[in-house]
Amino acid sequence: MTAPSFTSLGIPRWTAGFPALTYEPSTDDMEVLFDHLTYEDIAKTIDHSLLRPELDDKFVEENLRLAASYDVASATMRPADVERAVAALRGSGVLVGTVVGFPHGNHLTSAKVFETERALEQGAAEIDMVIQIAALRSGRDQDVESDIRAVVDAAHGAGAIVKVIFENAYLTDDEKVRACRMSEAAGADFVKTSTGFAPTGATHADVMLMRANTSSRVQVKAAGGVRTLDALLAVMALGVTRIGATATKTILDDFKARKADADAHVAADGAALDQGGY
Repeated sequence: MTAPSFTSLGIPRWTAGFPALTYEPSTDDMEVLFDHLTYEDIAKTIDHSLLRPELDDKFVEENLRLAASYDVASATMRPADVERAVAALRGSGVLVGTVVGFPHGNHLTSAKVFETERALEQGAAEIDMVIQIAALRSGRDQDVESDIRAVVDAAHGAGAIVKVIFENAYLTDDEKVRACRMSEAAGADFVKTSTGFAPTGATHADVMLMRANTSSRVQVKAAGGVRTLDALLAVMALGVTRIGATATKTILDDFKARKADADAHVAADGAALDQGGY
């Protein structure tokens, strides 16, 4: 298989005509965005995360059914769960992703490549890899870029995409900018804020910094702390096209309820106008 093209990466249609904001989104900004979004736009922004170490088989199986029923973009699995997820989600339209070098990033590159290749053999379509955090902080940028490129080459060779996790809680802004540039140079498809296991997760400042320091070829994923529909709308307004979420049901149920309420108001307003006549 060949590397995925830009158009095959599932870039949402709502991004057309909605340039990423360079300031904190206002309530009005989010209302305008909400009005233009469909259920699919929101659902296909979510990678349903099943990565906590204590999750048992029953919980994983229930949440794979949830991911399928809500038709999200993907389920992000622990490496040991990839095969069962692929079987459970076959035919659903929901992809299976997994993590590499997780959560600390300081694995041997050869180990990351092996993890990637094994996950792809088992049916994973998306790889979320953690950079070599210590190497980045130490100024060994070539080592960081080579590490990313090795995983990207393995994944793209099988038609999969790569999201590069920075773990911003441990980085300075300069290090985040360098990580953006190295990720793009190495051919990554996404840059991602965090694993969800560090002291802090996705911040608006980090999302804006990452969007400003990558080209339109590279998408931005926010992970850690996006637990409500309003929080999702806010990062979408800043240019995010994927999030990692555990509160998937809450977010999507809220979206459906708000859309139904908005539709009811429109219908009521239309009925009032009809009764008024001319």
